[in-house]
Amino acid sequence: MSNGISVLQTFRGALVGLPLSHLWRGHGSAIFLEFGHLTPRTPRSGEAGNPQGEFGLMVEWSWRIENRTAVLCGSWSNEQLWEPTFDLLRNRAVVDFSLAGRLPEVVVAMAEDHYVSSFMTAEGDPSWALFDRRGDTLRTLSVRDGSLTVSVTAHKSTDGAVE
Repeated sequence: MSNGISVLQTFRGALVGLPLSHLWRGHGSAIFLEFGHLTPRTPRSGEAGNPQGEFGLMVEWSWRIENRTAVLCGSWSNEQLWEPTFDLLRNRAVVDFSLAGRLPEVVVAMAEDHYVSSFMTAEGDPSWALFDRRGDTLRTLSVRDGSLTVSVTAHKSTDGAVE
């Protein structure tokens, strides 16, 4: 796990201090948090897509947003709570990025004691991924077979089109 810890430190060092620039809902209860400078995206349909940050965090399901004393909302909450709670996070800086649990779940600590946490409630691996989109390669930190893993792939095309 020492290799996993050093990988985590690399991602943490670059992510801490960046603002949450955009937060959007994907399919179902999936959420996407985009950190740092945003780049516009245009899907093949030609319609404007959600912009991508220098870093992006996808939590497919089972997540919650907390303050110091309570859970404010989560993937199983009334959806009317989601947007107002998302608004509390937007533009706040990341103060820490850590893992919790025997099977690594992500915890993003934001300024002013707000937190976003994943917590898988179904069989399999925790369902989150952190994307580092800086540079010419895309580095993705996720969990596979119960352990942290990093994959490296080619980055987006130069015209900003989603591939």
